[in-house]
Amino acid sequence: MIILVVGSGGREHALCWAIAKSPKCNKLFCAPGNAGISQVADCIDIAAEDLTRIVTFSKKENVDLVVIGPEGALVDGLADELIANGIKAFGPSKIAAHLEGSKAFMKDFFTKYNIPTAAYGRFTDHEKATAYVKKNGTPIVIKASGLAGGKGVILCDNDEQAIQALQDIMKDRVFGDAGEEVVIEEFLKGEEVSFFALVDGITVAPLASAQDHKAVHDGDKGPNTGGMGAYSPAPVVTDLLAKEIMVKIIEPTMKGMISEGRPYTGVLFAGLMITEDGPKVLEYNVRFGDPECQVLMARLNSDVVDAFDAVACGQLNNVKLSWLKQAALIVVMASKGYPGPFEKGTKIRNLSQVDAIDDVTVFHAGTKSLDNQLVANGGRVLGVTALGNTIQEAQSRAYKAVDKIDWPNGFCRRDIGWRAITREPN
Repeated sequence: MIILVVGSGGREHALCWAIAKSPKCNKLFCAPGNAGISQVADCIDIAAEDLTRIVTFSKKENVDLVVIGPEGALVDGLADELIANGIKAFGPSKIAAHLEGSKAFMKDFFTKYNIPTAAYGRFTDHEKATAYVKKNGTPIVIKASGLAGGKGVILCDNDEQAIQALQDIMKDRVFGDAGEEVVIEEFLKGEEVSFFALVDGITVAPLASAQDHKAVHDGDKGPNTGGMGAYSPAPVVTDLLAKEIMVKIIEPTMKGMISEGRPYTGVLFAGLMITEDGPKVLEYNVRFGDPECQVLMARLNSDVVDAFDAVACGQLNNVKLSWLKQAALIVVMASKGYPGPFEKGTKIRNLSQVDAIDDVTVFHAGTKSLDNQLVANGGRVLGVTALGNTIQEAQSRAYKAVDKIDWPNGFCRRDIGWRAITREPN
């Protein structure tokens, strides 16, 4: 098969890395890709948001399957455009992707189909949103309804923070048009996990569990980011809990989407809070998480092309997924200053030494090659991923690799995996 992956982040590098290993893949392209992806795929200078050029390229190169990484392209309808031109696509339609494209739609959907979630209000009027905060009190969670690159969620401990968050989102438009509407939610207490499933419109196949670290600093302190690290499996997700999540959340969602005339295909990513009252949905994403995708691909023991093609063809019931017993952990290295302003173009050295370490893979996110030198080209830049018999072993291996990388302008958290490690036997 000739396959095209759309996107340029660590998620897409992991997808390309897994796809390139498949005997079914004869040729692999990535648009636009990055410096790391160029080692396993032919990178094409087409932006992920340029739907017309992606379709034109796919037709010209006789692409058999397009795997769409980022949510923006899905919400814009790339899967629809490809399918209309006779090209198979892994990813939901535009109307199904609305599940992530509008948090307001998503929350109303949960209410309609009795899917457990936090109590909420949705607002387009700043004064009404402020009144809701004053009435309900804090702590509270304020979210831009539209796409905000994983950064549109603000946890507010007091009324002053909440009122400022509403000013930032609705008046000052720090998240652009994503802030035209806000969702204000009750603050849920518990442990957050990521739950993934493949869906072909009817059949649902759960993937391995994962847990990420969104906060920028050790101890889960500081502002939220796109993700500073992750691991799989997540010990909190027992077999019994996984079944409960499928029965109470994932399966009703798929049936509800069919009832809404929005049948879902692709990967469904549920961000969950495990509360005293059971699992509740914080949000849905219509694509793989980043950095969760990296640890899932590291542990997947099946042919990923078989799985993605089966989803695109509506034949997921013919595929059985298997996973390595080993754990996987990723440490994200980011540019100093992230998630705020950061410098681009800083040099990164010594990755060849890391490549020599067994069971370690470095997935590139914000990188590019400049004059034969690898340089940083984004906020989250590298994802140092390791396998181990335990989370602790994978963590030790990952940080050993991190310490070999010569990048003075980079930083990382030093406690990725701490929750899981406290659960592991000594």
